[in-house]
Parts: sequence; C-alpha cells; structure tokens
Amino acid sequence: MTAIESLRARIERIEGGRRRAKSALSFGLEALDERLPDKGLARGVLHEIAGGGRTAGDGPAAALFAAGIAARTRGKVLWCLSRPDLFAPALAQVGLLPDRVIYVEARDEKTVLACMEEGLAHGGPAVVVGEAARLSMTASRRLNLAAEKTGAIALCLRRWSRPNDAAEFGRPTAAATRWRISALPAAPLPVPGVGRARWRVELIRSRGGETVNLELEACDASGRLAFPSDLSDRSAAPPVERPRRRASA
Repeated sequence: MTAIESLRARIERIEGGRRRAKSALSFGLEALDERLPDKGLARGVLHEIAGGGRTAGDGPAAALFAAGIAARTRGKVLWCLSRPDLFAPALAQVGLLPDRVIYVEARDEKTVLACMEEGLAHGGPAVVVGEAARLSMTASRRLNLAAEKTGAIALCLRRWSRPNDAAEFGRPTAAATRWRISALPAAPLPVPGVGRARWRVELIRSRGGETVNLELEACDASGRLAFPSDLSDRSAAPPVERPRRRASA
C-alpha cells in the first residue's frame, strides 16, 4: 500500500468513526425527528433538558423525558447526581430498568460534570446523564468533545433549587439541542382513574435544525412519546380548559 492509499484509508476510518458518532436516535415521531438535522437525537454530542418551571411536576417530567431517551438505547446508562432524590421505579415505568443504570452520587455539581466527562470518555455507557443547575460554555464544550470521541449521548438535566436560578438555562452553551418539558393535565378517562400523563415538549434550540412546541403523551413503558388521540390536528395549542361540574346540593 502506497503512502497516499494509506492516508486515504486512515481518513476513511476517521470519517467513518465520526459518522457513527453522529448517528441519531429516532423519537419515532416525524414532528420531532424532522426538526432535527440528523432526523433524530444525535449521538456523540451534548443535549440539555430542563423542566418548564411552571409547576412542581415539570422537574420530574424532564427527568422522565431523559430516562425515556436512555430507555430507547442499548447498553449501560451512567446517571450522575448530587441530590439522592431520583425515584428508580418511575424510571422503570418509562422503560429504563434498574439493572441498566449506574448511579454516581457526587458531592457537588462540579464533581457531577467531572464524572459525566469521565464516563463519556470511557466509552462504556451508551448514555451519560448529569444533573446540574449551572453549565458553563467551557464545561459544555468539554462534555461535547468527550461524547464525540465515543459516540455516547450526553444529557445534561438542568435542575434548580430556586425558581430564580432558572435564568441560567438561557445562557449559551455548546449543546446541540435544548429541550424544555412541562407537565400537563392527564388525559381524561371515561371511568374513574388517572389517564396517561401529558407533557408540553419544547425544542427551543436545535443546531442546524428547527424548533418545535408540541403537546404529547408522556413516555410509555418503552420510552416512546405519542400524540394524544383527541388532538386530531396534532398542534401545539394549549389544552382547552373543561368546565368544572358543580357540586350537587
């Protein structure tokens, strides 16, 4: 093999690795996948997810959205956190079973980000999730570079102790996408009970893609989202408030 042929083969291996790293994880919903440049959630890059901040259920909804993404992959999931309040049975309900998750409890958010970077660079986990309120441009770039080397999906789950801290989510980072998840009233049932949860899923940043705002049914047992059956136009219009029944005298 000549020097030129050897160089070409090396370039092809490098480009092939980049293509694998940039392969996408489909949501299975055209309304979401078509807004993303890779027709799905890109591997080998960083993504940000946060709750809408309007209700107490928004934070858990964001965590379950991240868990649903992880559930649709194969391999181990590394979940780094500084507050031990993650409810494993809820993750299992959206398809992320306990035997797939490795939990790392760090002393602070700086250590959380360091553990994320280490896990991404290692190449073992298919998905690395880290919970943090602050994410600087420098830290996000380091996570992006570590994810690109191994092709793992990096998810930064933004959490805040105080509502005012949510302004941090507006600061620029190197994340490829930025998602905001808000809890909505569950679907009504014809009999007493609680229907499938609903979320407002907002893709508020997509590098090389488009934004979108949808009302969807929450992740099912396989981690998949769905359009509510009663929204025939599948629009992002807010749910209609139904009149309350008057209490009988």
